[in-house]
Amino acid sequence: MTFAGQVEEVPEWERRLADGRDEGYFAPDSAVWAVHGGMASIVAGVRSLLMQALHPGAMAGVYDWSDYRSDPLARLAGTIRWIFTVTYGDTAAANEATEFVRRIHDRVHGRYVDAHGVSRPYSANDQELLEWVHLAFTDSFLAAHRRWGGEIPGGENAYVRQWAISAELMGVAGPPRSMRELRADMDAVYDAGDLCADDRVAEVVHFLKHPPLAKALRPGYQAVFAGAAASIEPKYRRMLGLSVPLEPVATCAAGSALKAVGRALGPQGPSELAARERLTRLAIKRQNAS
Repeated sequence: MTFAGQVEEVPEWERRLADGRDEGYFAPDSAVWAVHGGMASIVAGVRSLLMQALHPGAMAGVYDWSDYRSDPLARLAGTIRWIFTVTYGDTAAANEATEFVRRIHDRVHGRYVDAHGVSRPYSANDQELLEWVHLAFTDSFLAAHRRWGGEIPGGENAYVRQWAISAELMGVAGPPRSMRELRADMDAVYDAGDLCADDRVAEVVHFLKHPPLAKALRPGYQAVFAGAAASIEPKYRRMLGLSVPLEPVATCAAGSALKAVGRALGPQGPSELAARERLTRLAIKRQNAS
């Protein structure tokens, strides 16, 4: 069974990434491929969910509308599908996947009490919420890759600049395009007091720390979770109520878990392999036409 909830070894949507008429938004030598294609992205995904939960508006959308408790893999599968389609698909597939997510967001709305105690309406497509989700995602993937990944073509600034395309596809105006801008934008949200941790956040943190996994998978996941927690800045970690064992120990344990996953999965995932198949086909087509 895959994250996408299908019995096949590789979900159909991943196989379709081999189709398409262009190279897509990101090339094989891009910073985005380097960061998203590494095993560190497993830790990054957990870290990103923890960070996103600190914004009460983003938390309300998850808590009120997501069935993460009864079907935790469903939401994860949808997120993975969007990330990999935007990363590896052609532009038409990336745009279609983004529009699908935005249509789902249109239905996610309600009211929440913000960090200042004010009751406010929200929609999952609100700028403020989309911006925080993008910031948390970008920061988390870089923090994880910094510890457990390799070189990034063009460095971290290149990743922030390139992945800003995904934010713009989602409707975010003016996403950060450098590490300096990323840090400044995150600090602005924190300094404004717009983040908070309440009982809902504590519930989500507990769920992410103890998800309903098969017994054999739990030790590896606990190492991944500890690594994710250790990679979070102390000020956010305190808000989340996370205590971490010695950071070098957590980092080493998470690295060992990721290496084990990497040996099992191989150097390239099915999304990347499908994308390379498309790129090879397009290159041959251009060569024959010249």
